[in-house]
Amino acid sequence: MSGRRVLAITRRLLQGFRRDRRTLALLFVAPLVILGLLGYLMRGSSSAPAVGLANQDTGPLGGIVADSLRHSSLISTSDISAGQGDAKLKDGSLVAYIVFPSDFTQQAQAGNVSPQVHLEGSQPGEDTPVIRALQQSMISLASQVAGRDVNFQPQSIYLYGGADYDALDYFGAGFIGLAVFFLVFIITIVAFLNERSQGTLERLMASPLRRGEIMLGYMIGFTVLALVQAVEVLVFALAVLQIRNQGNVLLIFGMEALMAIAAVNLGIFLSMFARTEFQAVQFIPIAIVPQLILSGIVFPVSTEPKILQYVSNVLPLTYAVDGMRAIMVKGADLTWPSLQLDAAVVVGFCVLFIAAGTATLRRRVA
Repeated sequence: MSGRRVLAITRRLLQGFRRDRRTLALLFVAPLVILGLLGYLMRGSSSAPAVGLANQDTGPLGGIVADSLRHSSLISTSDISAGQGDAKLKDGSLVAYIVFPSDFTQQAQAGNVSPQVHLEGSQPGEDTPVIRALQQSMISLASQVAGRDVNFQPQSIYLYGGADYDALDYFGAGFIGLAVFFLVFIITIVAFLNERSQGTLERLMASPLRRGEIMLGYMIGFTVLALVQAVEVLVFALAVLQIRNQGNVLLIFGMEALMAIAAVNLGIFLSMFARTEFQAVQFIPIAIVPQLILSGIVFPVSTEPKILQYVSNVLPLTYAVDGMRAIMVKGADLTWPSLQLDAAVVVGFCVLFIAAGTATLRRRVA
């Protein structure tokens, strides 16, 4: 074995990478961007969840605990009546509201405290700062009932979801959407790139077929495969994994179909900027990873730093995941304005990607 020949092969490989700036960026820039984004997301200044306070206590202790909560850095509070609570949870203006019953002072003096914590419940993790803030407020209460141990047992009441929901029930809706979007995107971008690299697309463009007909034919073909995959994913999620679903299965499939169409056309569009399969795969950190991190699949959008919330609000997967979670966890239907908005935005992205793919196809092969 010749060490000089081995070094020659190594040098040739490294020189090839040196000329490929896109690959160098993928190797050395993308990891820093992704880790930096995660770090800022998890440690950045996040918005405190909005919590309502309904103090019905006829004694002084409910007011003391409520005042302690108003000064908590973990939550942002507002005073409401108990009757307003559920409506504010439904319209998204509150994450939770806390009710101090009329006999709260008597409960505390007897050593048992049971405030009612009403949670919206569709987003995992949003209730954590609420419970922590309430636990911290018990310090103020303990100082008022010196000499007596206070048994703190909050009553958690969920508008959606519930204590019997596990992590998969909450995250499942988002991961169903991600699986369809990600895999359809990869298959489309690689397959369409192969059509170009093998000369098939150019031969079609030289035929009497119109560009719109070619684009529509490819789109329908890829979409049919994507829809079959969407059915398979949905059946597996509901029948095998037994992810809880409160909504209409056809609505879930409809949202999956919209995501598949968006992924197909995004893949067709981005394939125009790649010459090899390796270059096509390099679009994953650009097109997929930010959406995985910022679309609300893992971290609720409402807990992100403000600047990242602006980014989240222009990502198609954010609206798709929100729609899927609304259907499966909340039982939403098409009469819900929020679901109508989510579906309309995803449709808008589909139209945008179709137009972009068609326009780019004309420029590249004309």
